[in-house]
Amino acid sequence: MFDQPATDPADLRPLADRMRPRHAVELVGQSHLLKPGLPLRRALDGALLYSMVLWGPPGTGKTTLARLLAAQSGAHWQSLSAVLGGVQELRAAVAEARQRRAAGRRSVLFVDEIHRWNKAQQDALLPHLEDGTLTLIGATTENPSFELNAALLSRCRVHVLKPLASAEIAEALQRALADAERGLGALGLVADPDWLAQLATAADGDLRRALGLLESAAELAGPGGTLADVALTTLLGSAARRFDKQGEAWYDQISALHKCVRSSNPDAALYWLCRMLDGGCDPGFLARRLTRMASEDIGNADPRALPLALSAWDAYERLGSPEGELALAQLTIYLAVASKSNASYRAWKAARALVEAHGSLEVPLHLRNAPTRLMKDLGYAQGYRYDHDEADGVALSQTGFPAEIGEQVLYQPVDRGLEAKIRERLDWIRQRRSASR
Repeated sequence: MFDQPATDPADLRPLADRMRPRHAVELVGQSHLLKPGLPLRRALDGALLYSMVLWGPPGTGKTTLARLLAAQSGAHWQSLSAVLGGVQELRAAVAEARQRRAAGRRSVLFVDEIHRWNKAQQDALLPHLEDGTLTLIGATTENPSFELNAALLSRCRVHVLKPLASAEIAEALQRALADAERGLGALGLVADPDWLAQLATAADGDLRRALGLLESAAELAGPGGTLADVALTTLLGSAARRFDKQGEAWYDQISALHKCVRSSNPDAALYWLCRMLDGGCDPGFLARRLTRMASEDIGNADPRALPLALSAWDAYERLGSPEGELALAQLTIYLAVASKSNASYRAWKAARALVEAHGSLEVPLHLRNAPTRLMKDLGYAQGYRYDHDEADGVALSQTGFPAEIGEQVLYQPVDRGLEAKIRERLDWIRQRRSASR
């Protein structure tokens, strides 16, 4: 790769793999898991190893931790990729583990991307964990609560790995530049701390990505070159921030957007909207969710919100990206600053619960339609009072619910925005209606 190779020419592994920590002291980040006395640290220090699932974003050290745990425990290391291997490969690993066990040695089975195994494949692990044939270390970027079945989770501890801080990544980059055995130390590169700090920030918490970028920069700079001469824009391209359209980031970020709109925080809401658009989220999905917010969290406190949401959605459909994204930004700001009420949402849920509880009750006769003589003879529409002919335009003594459940109060407007006036009017009607019975 280089005119003056830093390692054995036969070693064509990427820098990130060559620089994988060989000892616990070389680990960076994850201090919340590796403080003395914590279970994972005790296992890493040679105490009893247990089955676990390591959950975290790419490049945070899941595979490295698994390798170190197996090495420290003296266990035999076996590795499977859930993308490439299934039950057949698992059976082979179990057979080998049984032979090792007969010889008095433990086996650690590392399953990368374990969330890609289906329920049957996950269940195939259970008896071998139960009888101690294998100790499982699974690695996943997805929420185990959603992707792993309860039986497997009950036999494992879940450890959550966090994205690495920029300073932690910068430390690892400096180590790679200084290491002449495995890293880039033999190249005599000139590294500017500010440039490295910018590179570490651009890696977005992913150490593997940072080392890959550093390796590319070293190739561009050449032996004895200055890394700062390599433009970061050339190196990085237009890389998007961390966002998985099917994973945890999807749900977390849309939750953050919705909750910031509900909390009347336009600045934070706009930030999360930009994060999702930057990560490649479908703007049509965002338009749909914002329209939902207009009904769920604003409702009749500001009835303008819903038609504005539909208009912004239509504007995006007509303009596309990037021009139409401004309409979504404008809508997000409006929804965040609008008066809030979930009264319509609560009333709707209460109505659904009432329907589910009481089933198919008959429509009261006075509310039924009577287009034929037979219907009229049967009492359809009999006793109905036409509200427009009544004082104040309301037939106060007229009921609306089936007799079996009686009159109910489902919609309770809040004292904010236009709904405050609606509440005043509705309270007056309800009080007079109650008094008329």
